[in-house]
Amino acid sequence: MTVYPADKIYEEAAFLAYYFHWPHDDIMNMEHRERRRWCSEISRINRSLNDEPDNPFDVVKKR
Repeated sequence: MTVYPADKIYEEAAFLAYYFHWPHDDIMNMEHRERRRWCSEISRINRSLNDEPDNPFDVVKKR
């Protein structure tokens, strides 16, 4: 069994809380895959709005 690093979980949670203002418990109760998907969608929206190829807040690209 592989454990997902706690620092990555907090990075994703902070990213989602910053953009969506979701409560801590809601974010932390999400499956890892769902959290990553929301981070990816936020990053895609930011890239589109900023017309930039990369977004410094894109946590998905840091694999």
